Amino acid sequence: MSRWFAYRPLSPRALKPGRRAALAGAVLGTLCALTGLWPVTAAAQSWPSRPIRFIVPNPAGGAADALPRMLAEALVSRLGQPVVVENRPGAAGNIGAEQVFKAEPDGSVFLAAPPPALTVNPSLYPKLNHDPTRFEPVTVMATSSNALLVHPSVPAQTLREFLDYVKANPDKLSYASQGNGSTAHLTAELFKLKTGLKITHVPYKGDAPAVTDLLAGHVQVMFGNVLAGQNHVRQGKLRMLAVTSESRLPGLADIPALIEQVPGVVAVTWFGIVAPPNTPVAITEKLSQTIADILKTPDMAKRFADAGANPVGNTPAAMRAWMKDDAERWAQVIREAKIRID
Repeated sequence: MSRWFAYRPLSPRALKPGRRAALAGAVLGTLCALTGLWPVTAAAQSWPSRPIRFIVPNPAGGAADALPRMLAEALVSRLGQPVVVENRPGAAGNIGAEQVFKAEPDGSVFLAAPPPALTVNPSLYPKLNHDPTRFEPVTVMATSSNALLVHPSVPAQTLREFLDYVKANPDKLSYASQGNGSTAHLTAELFKLKTGLKITHVPYKGDAPAVTDLLAGHVQVMFGNVLAGQNHVRQGKLRMLAVTSESRLPGLADIPALIEQVPGVVAVTWFGIVAPPNTPVAITEKLSQTIADILKTPDMAKRFADAGANPVGNTPAAMRAWMKDDAERWAQVIREAKIRID
């Protein structure tokens, strides 16, 4: 073999200690550069090194705002940094989502949001200044069951009576939602598609004003939160005719699931946390696991339950699949119902 191509192993003992350390460092650096292990490990070990913000693209009040605040309180002691919740409502969640989308991917800013900003708006708006599919998923915090709520002025005591009444009185009733593209809006449109019934949509800027007008009778129908609905039902201010979960709920065995009489109508609200695009996976996985641990504690589980939410705490990979399925499902509803927002 030519001496130019001959390979002679070099014993580390042949190197001086300083040269030996330099060689080891160079090899380690090369391996880390090739595998990406070094930056990820460093990110996991050093994060968080500064205060954290959760941007909520909804007004204050309601589960979308309350759940991140509960988690923020618990995260402070776990992460050793302040965790602040900021409300950035507007444009069906697009304002807050855009802010997080353009933020530095350093683990200091996250979006805590219900479905519209994460899975629905791409099918509703002709143009967005952000791409929800490029967010880095962290976890789905929780789900919340919804219910078909009606004002007492509606002459229907049961779901069957309601269906018959709306059929006989097209466009006489109005339904409220938290805004265009909200879960309440899309659930009602799915309900209309499956039944062929006609009810007029009245969008509001958030849950609180929608419920206020429902209680006042300015609108007569809403697919609202089960827990909030129960409180108003007990006071005789509203009537609950059905739930939109896959089956009847524990403690509400006398309330039918809507799917029992209207096949194909199943809808729950969920609340997720995502990070800006290109946020290191070590950060999203660490936050995901920390939140999952918090949600398993009896105290937090009770607090979520008291707010009408069912804790989830899944992995970033599971949340990515969740978002994909949700986006496809609502995209079909939006197409068939011909829902458009300019």
